[in-house]
Amino acid sequence: MTSDTANATQFAPPAAETAPVHGADAVAGIAAVAGPAEARRNRLVIRLLLVAAFVVILNETIMGVAIPPLMRVFHASAAAAQWLTAAFLLTTAVVIPVTGFLLQRFNTRQVFLWAMSLFSFGTLIAALAPDLPLLIVARVTQALGTAIMMPLLMTTVMMLVPPESRGRTVGNISIVMSMAPAIGPTISGLILSYLNWRWMFLLVLPIAIAALLLGALRIPNVTTPQRVPLDGFSVLLSAFAFGGVVYGLSGIGISTPTGAVPSWLPLAAGVAFMGLFVLRQRALQRQERPLLDLRTFGSGNFSLSVLLMAVMMMVLFGVLILLPIYLQNVLGLSTLRTGLLLLPGGLLMGVLSPPVGRLYDRVGPAPLLIPGVLIVSVVLWAMTLLGTGTPVRYILAGHVVMSAGFALLFTPLFTLSLSSVRAALYSHGSAVLGSVQQVAGAAGVALFVALMSARMDSQRAGGALPLQALAGGIRAAFFCGAVLSLIAVALVLFVRRPKPAPAG
Repeated sequence: MTSDTANATQFAPPAAETAPVHGADAVAGIAAVAGPAEARRNRLVIRLLLVAAFVVILNETIMGVAIPPLMRVFHASAAAAQWLTAAFLLTTAVVIPVTGFLLQRFNTRQVFLWAMSLFSFGTLIAALAPDLPLLIVARVTQALGTAIMMPLLMTTVMMLVPPESRGRTVGNISIVMSMAPAIGPTISGLILSYLNWRWMFLLVLPIAIAALLLGALRIPNVTTPQRVPLDGFSVLLSAFAFGGVVYGLSGIGISTPTGAVPSWLPLAAGVAFMGLFVLRQRALQRQERPLLDLRTFGSGNFSLSVLLMAVMMMVLFGVLILLPIYLQNVLGLSTLRTGLLLLPGGLLMGVLSPPVGRLYDRVGPAPLLIPGVLIVSVVLWAMTLLGTGTPVRYILAGHVVMSAGFALLFTPLFTLSLSSVRAALYSHGSAVLGSVQQVAGAAGVALFVALMSARMDSQRAGGALPLQALAGGIRAAFFCGAVLSLIAVALVLFVRRPKPAPAG
């Protein structure tokens, strides 16, 4: 991406593949945005990346409600079928830290074609898979492309879009990040109600191939790669660190068979390897060759934004896992009705994202983040009152209001965090954000499920009926989320608007 001529020797891609850049932009690896031709090119690149990102995120979210039907089709246990989700999550957690290197070492076109080729190939394997093990392999292949795509999108936006317009652009990205998860469960429910499960992948495949072909024909190179070294030991440490943490967190609160490895063991190992990974990166920073540059945390705004993002991702993923359980197992809604009930909130997040982005460009982060955190916190405290007879309309209203609060949070947080680091660290900042999202999401799911299970068992031991015990466990988990939201309320008061970057 951007380069440091004192520490890295740049090389240019072949002339036939390189988009024209001018003056200092060629040195820095940042596409010029002043001329109309460059502006049109930049818009084309971002739109293609948005289409690809929508496809990969949609694929990630359609699998959730498909686990029970696939267990029946393949005659598999719940523990075996859960690997369809766990393997995907583990792969993205392991690959995302390496994307900082990939985005510096290779140009935009190469990285895009690799990501979409891997994703399309994985989707094809999934559609044709005759058994569960091959379907898991297909999910891993899809995850390789997914893990690369989102950091590529965010880094490219930071390179091409001037600071005064980033909020609006990230708002458009947030449409994709909100709409795909919103419609994913609904689409999956419709497919599983009327079609074979393979159509979940057969419908995604032509869209993925179309995005790949369109990118191969139209996407230009907008960055200049660098000859940055790859530290193999760091890659190994990151795989054990992020993989161990996510795997360990994913197993908390889930009963394990006798003789199986307890979830705390990979979690402890992951934390230990994480410490070694951090020490290794700090040593490599002195040689200007870290795999994941932790100097991004030298910015107080970036550190604060990442911490806020982690807290809110824990809350979001915890709600996403427990709310369907409550709706289906306590209130008795079908899978399709559950997906339809959650659809308006997701659509609202998408609708609100562009105006929130424009507001960020005008007023900065604090006027958006503060009310957003307060809205989410109030709804979470209200969720601590859910019972076995709560009207569905109240759940719908609460989810819609909470979605509006999240819409006020994520676009400003993405923009604020990456705008707070220098351009040379954009790719590493994107990788840090992606890694934090994966770990925080897994932690949120683990924490909420563990609290729900512990409280439910406690109430069952005290003589409560199963339905009442489950509702009590869900209330306890939402109480934890409400307490976490108070931490976010305190943190958000210290957010500041990033200082403008120096001219040139």
